[in-house]
Amino acid sequence: MNVDIKEAVKQMEEQIIAWRRDFHRYPEAAWTEFRTADRVVKVLNSFGYDVQYGSKVVEEAAMMGVPTQDVLENSSKRAIEEGADSTVVESMAGGKTGVVGTLYTGRPGPIVALRFDMDANDVQEKTDEKHRPWQEGFASLHTGVMHACGHDGHTAVGLGVAKILQEQKANLCGTVKLIFQPAEEGVRGAKAMVEAGVVDDVDYLFGMHLGFLAGSSERFICGTDGFLATTKFDAHFSGVPAHAGAAPHEGRNALLAAAQAAISLHGIPRHAAGVSRINVGVLEAGSGRNVIADKAVLKLETRGETSAINCFMQEEALRIIHGAAAIQGVTVTIREMGGASGGQSDTAIAKRLRQAAEASGLFAVIEDRGSLGASEDFTCFLERVQERGGQGGYAMVGINRAAGHHDGAFDFDEAALSNAVTVLTLAVSDLLQKTR
Repeated sequence: MNVDIKEAVKQMEEQIIAWRRDFHRYPEAAWTEFRTADRVVKVLNSFGYDVQYGSKVVEEAAMMGVPTQDVLENSSKRAIEEGADSTVVESMAGGKTGVVGTLYTGRPGPIVALRFDMDANDVQEKTDEKHRPWQEGFASLHTGVMHACGHDGHTAVGLGVAKILQEQKANLCGTVKLIFQPAEEGVRGAKAMVEAGVVDDVDYLFGMHLGFLAGSSERFICGTDGFLATTKFDAHFSGVPAHAGAAPHEGRNALLAAAQAAISLHGIPRHAAGVSRINVGVLEAGSGRNVIADKAVLKLETRGETSAINCFMQEEALRIIHGAAAIQGVTVTIREMGGASGGQSDTAIAKRLRQAAEASGLFAVIEDRGSLGASEDFTCFLERVQERGGQGGYAMVGINRAAGHHDGAFDFDEAALSNAVTVLTLAVSDLLQKTR
């Protein structure tokens, strides 16, 4: 059977690359993945999957960091102009661009889910002859947005896995769920799909990323640890404007409140139980040099080696922000813009991925574990599955990169797409063998 899967992937390699290039050419940032999601819906339907999308798989109340209504409307209109089905797009109104495709084998067995993220980055793609997408005509058509992290590849891999597993259906038992997630950048999208219940029945969960710790196409990392729990906030301070010379006593200075908060936030003690982080990335305030500033915005994040450590950092940050507002006599409104849990891959899933990687014969270096040291909201799915007694893991598939992730010159060796499809399909098909 392994030979059959490897051969099947080889035969559809050109199609997988074509999907990746199509997604790369039409990138869509978080919560605006209308065209991408429409393509996923159409392909999964053509493979015979039961497909759900929109409010059926995205809980609106749990969506974080959603763009303005104007951005959403313009993005959905653009998607339709670029070929998306208007009915599908309308069903995703408000940015509910998640998609779940389910393959029922008709035989009892475990429920296995695989998650793939779809969103692009707010990055301007390079336009020079050295950049292969530009050279070969599949560079981004959308100004200021590009797939600079490999999610175009992830989505293409997901469709490849969908096709091969559908072809192997007669040999399988149980159920396969393919989760196509919006808004991973800024860790905004997973929580809304988790709250919609898409993994509440899942026994085994697989996630993957192209590159990062696996910086060569010869490498495969079977299990990823070191996910930092994180929370992203925007704090909006509102004061009272006044003439800075004639009547400064009549004002309430939002700029000073934000500045005081920014400095104090970086004084939060680091946690003894593990890694902790705090960062104020943006401070915007004021309207003129002779005006007491009545508006200010802080954009910040906390991180922790565990969800408990991040919770400590978050609570301390909120205390300091409210305290700084009180000192200056201003009000503050805090919006949660993103968040993810901490997490670790289960050893059993990492072992299955190692077996699949070894069986594929595609990698010279196979590593059991790697530590990310950053955040990824796959952990929201992982945490829910593990809380309910299931197992999950996250692999890294090696790529040869033209530049680092989130760089305008990012590109990768597309042979990695087939490598990823092969390993994931081998791992899932082995888990769901009907002879077990």
